[in-house]
Amino acid sequence: MGIHDGHRARMKKRFSEHGLDNFDDVNVIELLLFYALPRRDTNTVAHALLDRFGGLNGIFEAPITELMKVDGVGENAAMLLKLIPQTSRRYMISKGITYTNNILSSTTQAGKYIVPLFMYEKDEVVYMICLDSKCKVICCRQLSRGVVNSAEVSVRRIVEIALGNSAASVIIAHNHVNGLALPSREDELTTRRIYSALALVGIALTDHIIVAGEDYVSLADSGLLRGY
Repeated sequence: MGIHDGHRARMKKRFSEHGLDNFDDVNVIELLLFYALPRRDTNTVAHALLDRFGGLNGIFEAPITELMKVDGVGENAAMLLKLIPQTSRRYMISKGITYTNNILSSTTQAGKYIVPLFMYEKDEVVYMICLDSKCKVICCRQLSRGVVNSAEVSVRRIVEIALGNSAASVIIAHNHVNGLALPSREDELTTRRIYSALALVGIALTDHIIVAGEDYVSLADSGLLRGY
């Protein structure tokens, strides 16, 4: 038995009985690192990570190359730490879909479905969601990634995807990475173009939702889809 085995056993038992509620951030990282560093004092490594990156969010959002600059963090440990936010994102997307039962008939339901799509995103991303006549999700497609502007959002592609999936309506969603969840003039112009193009083929644009962190704004609720 190694010198750290008793400590590890106690930490695992504590987690299995009480979860993470009584763990501080050092304990959380220490516990995670058990599974990548089987024979090292992970408490020291956890402290070093928190000192360098400032908190759990800083650790989980740091590039793998930066994580590996911390003494004791090899490729396996860095990969494990990077898996956490991505797995959390997938979990939240799955949870949101289950919670709404795929029915997005209100802004609240749409928000619960859409916000997790942008968790831990550092790029600006645009999604479209196709709905049937009962507001049930048919599909969710990523349209673009990177610097999003009106020229990069292909209205033709949106129409093609909507028609190809026999959509009755569409919701557009995109994120503001370094700003507020408020529509810019460009957002409004892009929304108008999409609205008009879909209307020509008998498909409704029911909303355009802008996400910033956990906040979101509905252009429909803001009255910006009226009069298009």
